[in-house]
Formats: sequence, structure tokens, C-alpha cells
Amino acid sequence: MQAAPSAPARAHHRVWPRRLPHALQPPATSLWHNLVVSALRYPHKPALVFFDRQTTYAELLAQAERLAAHLRTQGVQDGDRVIVFMQNCPQWIVAYYAVLRANAVVVPVNPMNKADELGHYITDPDARVAICAADLAGELLKANDGVPEGARLRHLVVAHYGDAMGPAAEVPPGWQAWLGSRHERPVLPGGSVADWAEALACTAPLPAHNRGPDDLAVLPYTSGTTGLPKGCMHPHRTLMHNAVAANLWGTTSPETVSLVVVPLFHITGMVAGMHAGIYSSSTMVLMPRWDRELAGQLISRWRVTNWTNIPTMVIDLLASPRFDQYDLSSLVYIGGGGAAMPQAVAQRLLEQFGLRFVEGYGLTETAAPSHNNPPDHPKQQCLGIPFMSCDARVVDPDTLQEMPPGEAGEIIIHGPMVFDGYWKRPDATAAAFITFEGKRFFRSGDLGRVDEDGYFFITDRLKRMINASGFKVWPAEVEALMFKHPAIAEACVIATQDAYRGESVKAVVVLRADARGRTSEQDILDWCREHMAVYKAPREVQFVDALPKSGSGKVMWRWLQEQEAARAAAPIA
Repeated sequence: MQAAPSAPARAHHRVWPRRLPHALQPPATSLWHNLVVSALRYPHKPALVFFDRQTTYAELLAQAERLAAHLRTQGVQDGDRVIVFMQNCPQWIVAYYAVLRANAVVVPVNPMNKADELGHYITDPDARVAICAADLAGELLKANDGVPEGARLRHLVVAHYGDAMGPAAEVPPGWQAWLGSRHERPVLPGGSVADWAEALACTAPLPAHNRGPDDLAVLPYTSGTTGLPKGCMHPHRTLMHNAVAANLWGTTSPETVSLVVVPLFHITGMVAGMHAGIYSSSTMVLMPRWDRELAGQLISRWRVTNWTNIPTMVIDLLASPRFDQYDLSSLVYIGGGGAAMPQAVAQRLLEQFGLRFVEGYGLTETAAPSHNNPPDHPKQQCLGIPFMSCDARVVDPDTLQEMPPGEAGEIIIHGPMVFDGYWKRPDATAAAFITFEGKRFFRSGDLGRVDEDGYFFITDRLKRMINASGFKVWPAEVEALMFKHPAIAEACVIATQDAYRGESVKAVVVLRADARGRTSEQDILDWCREHMAVYKAPREVQFVDALPKSGSGKVMWRWLQEQEAARAAAPIA
């Protein structure tokens, strides 16, 4: 018999949505069955909207089945890994579900990756088949050329974004060449290539679908602080749980229309966008990349009700000079994660639109949300409370003793959404889990605290801490303070070498347009010294036009940190 959760772990039950159970039992089927059920119930209902073209649930099902048949004719067997490599588009979702129908495993890859990075996604999962966008095929083939001959791809399916769009699509001017260009069929040395239409014309029979809850469904990769990215083994049941839970949490129904702009290769877009949408039989309006004007147009035209996003997207949309032309009145649910929503922006959403921004928290290892704010009682700049069926604690990273409310420690997570382990990495898997109160908990590597009400707050990554003369500086805290400066649009805090202090604090800053040329680095330094403890205040400020961001919209602080380390190590001319 398992020990009952401690009192701090149950504190969030006081603010738990009364309409929801604390835990749920998800369907004991594979994710493929969610599409089958939605197509049976709503065959003529739009499942996907891509610019001006709609794809019904019946069409989505039929396309996935035909592509699955093609994959099987190309040698894909039960449990094989298949790469899916493209931006958000209808073909991405067709490809994903086709791989599931073929009894195989999806390897979603960031479309921003270049050849030097892509080789790992071919060799590590032992992938021999890939489905990719035509404009990305060159990078994938370049990577394939560098892979040992026996480990290379043997078949490639190539899709054009334009084939999923209607003739009257209103495309942002800067995207017209990208989305509308036709590319010659690539050549795969030692293998074969099929065009998308050719693959969907396959009439071969399909074997029985034999995947169940415990079978591997997807292998998303996550970067750590060292080494190459690791594949997170997610069976059907982990994603199924969070797809169902996300629907209940966000009051999703078949009448929901969601804007899906968070990348589908990323666990949040995959689960909260695609899987939750298909489970609920709702309509998904797809954006291939972020563009604030297109987002405003799509929300207005398609009467979008639900929008899961990165807070920087909301900030960007609200800053549009055309914002008053868009109609956001259809929105009933807006939320996201990846970064804290600035308090001033959250307050504007509430006052102007009556929307409470619902922040959440999760990792690739937890199938997106392990925490979420109750929609009726959210706290700003807060991770929320443990999600449905989840037990989360804050423990001392060294002693693994549970910390009292208000005290910082490492967030650990137990629940049906937690992955099974890292692909081919038993050492990393063993290091990622601990036994706590008789249960297997995942060590998030994130520092946080829990308040008296059971809400969790992030402090920072364990590995990101800056040690300035023995004082621990957590960059996220400094960044949150700097965001209050009226001239600062964005800031990323990193460590810089200091001969006296060991490390000092450096801020890489993007100024607001109206502050450029009128605000100096010294102005920022002086303001920081006035508004935060001296050991936290940046000793150096660097202005940049934009911060580097990942495909999921997160600031790439590690890249900035590595650039700073390289600069410090370079010899003085």
C-alpha cells in the first residue's frame, strides 16, 4: 500500500476545479483509435484548417491509412522508428497518425535543425524511413550522406506545403516563395523517394493495428546540459492521459476551434494541440510558423475559441500596430508555458478581454503538462498546481528530503504522464528517477517552491545558477525584475567570467522600439542596481536586435551562455 501524499502535496486540492476529479482513467487503446472514433462520429466536420483549405475527419483518416499502407510497402515493420520532419501543416498530422497506424513509432524532429544536427536523429533511433517537407529534404539528405552506410535512410516521402493550401490562400508576403515553391524530387543514394500524392495513392492492404497502451508511440528528443539529445520513450498511455486531461482542464468540446501554432514536433503542440484536438473531435487551425498578423486574422476569421501558446506570442500580437483590426471576442481559453507571462500583459488580457491567462508547466519527459493553473483560479507568473493524476513535490536536491512551503528545491514528478525512460540510455534513465515515499519520481532538474495553497513557482534550472562570490543568482528571477524596466522588451541573463567574483551577471537585452537610441547600457545597469540586490544586478549589459529562440519559441539561453564562454576564452588580439 502506497503512503498517502503529505499535507503540502494535498494543499492544492482546496483550489481544485470542483467539476473535475483529481485523477482519471484514460482509454485503454492506442492513440490511433482517437482518430478512428472522431472520423466515425464527425466524418464531414473540419478537423484541420490550413489557410483557406479545410480537411474533414473522414479525409484525415483516409489519408493516414493510405500513407500507412505506403510505409508498410517500404518495409516499415511493427515498432520501427520513422522520422517526421516539417513545419506545422496538415501533412505533419497525416504523417504522424500514419506512422501510428503502421504500428510504428514517430520520431518528431525540429525543422530548424541543420545537417550537422540531423545525423543523430537518423542513427540514434535507427530510423530508415523519413517523411519530410520538400524544402527541408536537402538538409536531411546532406545529413544522411554523413551517416555510416549501413545506418542510412532507405526511403523518403516528400511533401509540399502548397499542396495542402487552397488557390486563394492569403499568405504573408515573406512566406509566399517558401510555401508556394515547387522543388525537384530529391535523389536518395541507395534508396527511394516518393512524392506525397504518390504515397497517398497506395492501394496496398494494411495489416491489423496491434498497438496498445504500453507500446512505444513517439520518441521526441530533448537536449540536456551535456551530450547529444536523448530520446524520451513515450508509450501510447502517457500521451493519451494528457490528451484527455487537457480536454477536461480546458473545457474542450467538439465545438472548440483551436489555434495550433506551437510547433507540433514539440511535446506541447503535439499533445495539447494535436492529440487533445483529435480526441475531442474539435477543429484545429494550423499555422506553419508564428506571424502576429496572420494569427490575428485567423483568430478573427475562424472564431478561434482556444489558444495554447508561448507568452512571447501574446506579447507580440498585442504590440501589433494593426491590433485594433482583429476580433478576439471568440476566445474563451488562453494559456501556455515555456516562459512566465509578464504580469502587465496578463492584466491587460484580463481587463480588455476578460481572459485569465492560464500558465502551465511540463517537460518532454512528462508529455507536456505536469502542472497547470486552475482556469478559474490562476496565479500570475506561476506554474500552477499538479495536473490531473499527478503527484509533484519539492525536495532538497542533495538530501532528497521534502522542503516546507516557501523553500526552494528540485521539483520531482510522479504520474501516468511520465515517460518510461531515455532511448538506449539506461544510465541516464537511472539518474533521472528516484524512489520517494515508495513511488518512482522523475527528477525535473528544475528548482522551484510551493506556496501554502499548493501552487508551484519556478526558481530556475539547477545547472543555470550563477555563483557570484558565493552568492547564488538565479537568472529567471533577475530577468523577471528586468522586464519591469519600461525600455526593456526582452532580456536573457547569463554568467560571465569575473577574475574577482568567479562569475558575474550579464544581461543580453532587446530594447523596445521607442527606447532605442534613447537608452544606454549604463541606464540599464543603474536601474538594476536600484531595483535589486547588488549581487543580483548585472555588471554588464549587451544590446541585441533579437534574442535567439528555439523552434518552440523559448529563448536559447544555453547558446548565449556558450557564446559568452567562447568569447571569454578567445585570446586578446
